[in-house]
Amino acid sequence: MRQYFQKMSPIGRELRENEREQGKANAIEISKVEKDVAEALEKRKMAGLPAEKLHKRGEKTAWERIELLVDPGTFVPLNSLYDPEFNQEGSTGVVTGLGKISGRYGVIIASNNKVLAGAWIPGQREHVFRAQDIAERLNIPLVWVLNCSGVKLTEQEKVYAGRRSGGRTFFRHAELEQEGIQVICGMYGTNPAGGGYHAISPSVIFAHEKANMAVGGGGIVSGMSPKGGFDLEGAETLIEATRKFKQVPPGGTQIHHDVTGFMREVFDTEEGVLEAVRKYMAGMPMYEPSVFRVAEPAEPVYPAEDLNLIVPFEQKRTYSIEQVLARVFDGSEHMEYRPDYAPEVYCGLAKIDGFLVGVIANKQGFLGKGYPHYAENQYLGIGGKLYREGLIKMNELVMFCGRDRIPMIWVQDTSGIDVGDTAEKAELLGLGQSLIYSIESSELPMMCLVLRKGTAAAHYIMGGPQANRNNAFTIGVPTTEIYVMHGETAAAAAFSRRLVKEKDADNSLEPVIDKMNALAQQYYDQSRPTYCAKAGLVDEVVSLTQIRDYFIAFARSCYQNPRSICPQHLMLTPRSIKG
Repeated sequence: MRQYFQKMSPIGRELRENEREQGKANAIEISKVEKDVAEALEKRKMAGLPAEKLHKRGEKTAWERIELLVDPGTFVPLNSLYDPEFNQEGSTGVVTGLGKISGRYGVIIASNNKVLAGAWIPGQREHVFRAQDIAERLNIPLVWVLNCSGVKLTEQEKVYAGRRSGGRTFFRHAELEQEGIQVICGMYGTNPAGGGYHAISPSVIFAHEKANMAVGGGGIVSGMSPKGGFDLEGAETLIEATRKFKQVPPGGTQIHHDVTGFMREVFDTEEGVLEAVRKYMAGMPMYEPSVFRVAEPAEPVYPAEDLNLIVPFEQKRTYSIEQVLARVFDGSEHMEYRPDYAPEVYCGLAKIDGFLVGVIANKQGFLGKGYPHYAENQYLGIGGKLYREGLIKMNELVMFCGRDRIPMIWVQDTSGIDVGDTAEKAELLGLGQSLIYSIESSELPMMCLVLRKGTAAAHYIMGGPQANRNNAFTIGVPTTEIYVMHGETAAAAAFSRRLVKEKDADNSLEPVIDKMNALAQQYYDQSRPTYCAKAGLVDEVVSLTQIRDYFIAFARSCYQNPRSICPQHLMLTPRSIKG
């Protein structure tokens, strides 16, 4: 298949000098958002105890442990700002990401021991679910760097009970193990109650000598026999018991290594625990990259820094998606699928780090006279919106990639799907759901980049995390906006009838206009990249120059240990493209 993959068609071109000059103001706007995101990340990292205080105790922070664990330069953070409950702690209590350990990718969850000693706090369960889902979708190990002090008892109702409670994470561990996905634990600190099940539910446990895991911690054990209330005598008893269990918490290594054998090995240094995890990861299943690479890895011809000049911060400005992809694809090469059909979407194959991926992206600008054809010149089509042909074309590429077992990347900048009776007659509602069906049927791992707009149902059906089980993760960038519709459109939809009513009653329109402007501003504020990351609308906000790093991590993970394969010489997608 060398004739298909070794040398693909070129995509993109160098920027002209006037384009660079015009893009400088755009780059400044992007840098402002990058600064906001960086400040939010630093605030998150500084939450809780100072690192120096942990160091005096002989502990490292979650970030320091991750740095020691992963192969240098391979960690890509995910959900760094995720905080759906907007906790007073400014954290969910865990740090997650995708990284290579002993040459193999794994999904990493590290307890943030700076915040309540890594306790369960609101939002943590969903944060953990996300990491578990990534491991399942990519079929790679899940690695815990555990240091969990149990549940934040004053907010237990937001953590403990319910169908999607913290306890569901242990069930998910069992599910992963039944699918052959290892859950590996390097354990530190006291891990009582929920922390104890965090500790016992992985496939293998490596522990620090001061680590514990137990059904209940010292505080629970010492408070087991209240009189229905507390008095002075009870308080003194509690003090005595607490002192005892603080000295020797239940479930230490002398129990769970020496007696039960639950802990595989125990180490007297933090580094020893992490090195044991690294050694264990070296035994995890992995294909040699050469098995699936279709060509040697190659950097794009054009620099990634150009993206800050190309992708408009102003959402109404157009640009060339080919110019964006040229700065991400290996060698700035591609194979475009049906380029003369459905001008609103780009569909094609490309190489990322030498691995083959399918790519679908929105195109921008006017789409030409007479398009969409079903509109019969009632209106003109514009890029970013989806029409009948685009939905059919995307369905086709998904089906081809599913057949050939080619992972897919979605690049969104969409204002939605065409609406109105004309669009309904053209079956757009059914074709959108058909795309969801095709994605689900493909059983492919997918990732999504919301390059600018992720709007309405188009955001769902174009590989968004809401509408399928295939999405491993979604990333945003400084130009990302996600909303059901533009704020001004939402305000018009919400208040148009009220305007008519007030006008007919000869009342002032100003109060309604004020509410409309307030709603439009709310939509804007709640669609900013940092908000999207905190609310979990994206899994990470990265700079435009980091897009390729995440594409590479995704591609390498997909091809590390795929559940099913299609031999390269039996693939139909490249043959269909070439004809």
